[in-house]
Amino acid sequence: MNVSHASVHPVEDPPPATEATQQQVENNHPPRVRMDDIEGMPGTLLGVALRFFQFFFAAASLSVMASTSDFPSVTAFCYLVAATGLQSLWSLALAAVDVYAIMVKRSLQNRRLVSVFAIGDGVTSTLTFAAACASAGITVLIDNDLNSCSQNHCVQFETSTALAFISWFAALPSFLFNFWSLASR
Repeated sequence: MNVSHASVHPVEDPPPATEATQQQVENNHPPRVRMDDIEGMPGTLLGVALRFFQFFFAAASLSVMASTSDFPSVTAFCYLVAATGLQSLWSLALAAVDVYAIMVKRSLQNRRLVSVFAIGDGVTSTLTFAAACASAGITVLIDNDLNSCSQNHCVQFETSTALAFISWFAALPSFLFNFWSLASR
C-alpha cells in the first residue's frame, strides 16, 4: 500500500563522513533549513480562523447587499456581490481543506498546493478590495454628493461595503503567508 502517513517521517542518520568529504559537502551544498509551519499558513489553526473570518464577513456583505432591492441598478454593487460571493466560496472551500489537514495531521506545505492557495488568495482578495473600493465610492457619491440617501438604502450599502473591507483585511494575511512561504523555499 503506497500511502503517506503523518507529516513527520523518520530520517536515517547519514553515514559518517571523512573531514575532506565534509568540507566538500559544506562548500558545495550548504544545509537547507526548513522552517516549521507558522500559524496562519494553510493547515494551521490560525489559518482556519482566518478562512472562517473571510467567509463570515464576505457572506455577511453579500447578504446585506443582496437584501436591498435596488443594488442591481449600480454596477459597482453588482461587482461587490459577485466578488464577495467568490470570496466566500473560496474561503469556505479552503477552510474545509484546512480542517481536513488538521484532523488527519497533514502538512499542506507542498509547493504546488501553496502556489494554488497563493494565486487564489491573491485573485480573490484583489477582487474583493476593488469591489469594496468601487462600492465605497458610490456610497460616498449617493450620501455626500447627491444627498439622496432618503430614496436609497444607504445604511445597507455602507454596511455591506464595510463588511467587504473587513473580509479583505482577513484575506490579506492568508495571501501574504502563502506568498511568503513560496518565497522562502
